[in-house]
Amino acid sequence: MPIVRDPLNPKLSMWHFLAFYLRFWREKMGLSLTQCGEIMGVQRGTVSNFEAGRRRPQEDHMRALDKHYGTGWLFQLLLWFARMAHDPDWGRQLVKYEEEAHIIRTYHGQVIPLALQTDEYTWAYVQSGTPKDFEAEMAERVARKKSFFARGTEVEMWAILDESVLAREVGDSQVMKKQLEHLLCMADLPQVSLRIIPFKSGAHLGVDGALQVLSLESRDIAYSAAQNGGRLIETPGEVRELSVKFDRIGAAAASLEASRDIIKRYLENCQ
Repeated sequence: MPIVRDPLNPKLSMWHFLAFYLRFWREKMGLSLTQCGEIMGVQRGTVSNFEAGRRRPQEDHMRALDKHYGTGWLFQLLLWFARMAHDPDWGRQLVKYEEEAHIIRTYHGQVIPLALQTDEYTWAYVQSGTPKDFEAEMAERVARKKSFFARGTEVEMWAILDESVLAREVGDSQVMKKQLEHLLCMADLPQVSLRIIPFKSGAHLGVDGALQVLSLESRDIAYSAAQNGGRLIETPGEVRELSVKFDRIGAAAASLEASRDIIKRYLENCQ
């Protein structure tokens, strides 16, 4: 059965351009997928996924191609530019990485992480946005939540929240009451570590915005949130910087038990 490739538009992003160029050069050199895989040290299917934009190559893959093709630093530079450029497809790629990650470290100062939300809380935020189809957006978010918990203890979440997340009433008091109760239940799960940064901790690095560090099988990637989108970070040095930043934010957080007490205090205040 022939391999069905997703349509690529090299004008859409540097990732699409890189995928397009990988196939162009392989065919120009008269190599099969298997032969190209032998050069890069990967399987035939992995090469196909690289060329279709379904997976992203790494430095050693590009280094091997530059050496074999005699292209100097060409493919290594294309990879660098792809990682540094804005990726309009970042959202879908982030979901893929979340599905592959075995540890998700996440900090939020404005909202409870999606995986820990009740459906009512999620719906309140869906309605506050501007999607063309609220129902479709809600279904997509619920599917992401189910995907996380379907993996059980295969994936861990280390979540740090600013106390302001608990203070902000989302939906109404009953929605928030159920959300806080749910948050306590989530904190009891063996794969979830939940800590709160109390107001009394004062200034901390989390003021710059939400972030995630995802640990995959062979590497870490990071995500930095922003208005109208976000940025996936795959350059190892910058990922390490975000990882250190997460740890420094966590240094301001209360212990696991003290964090539960903070959540309980807000729950008691719900009418």
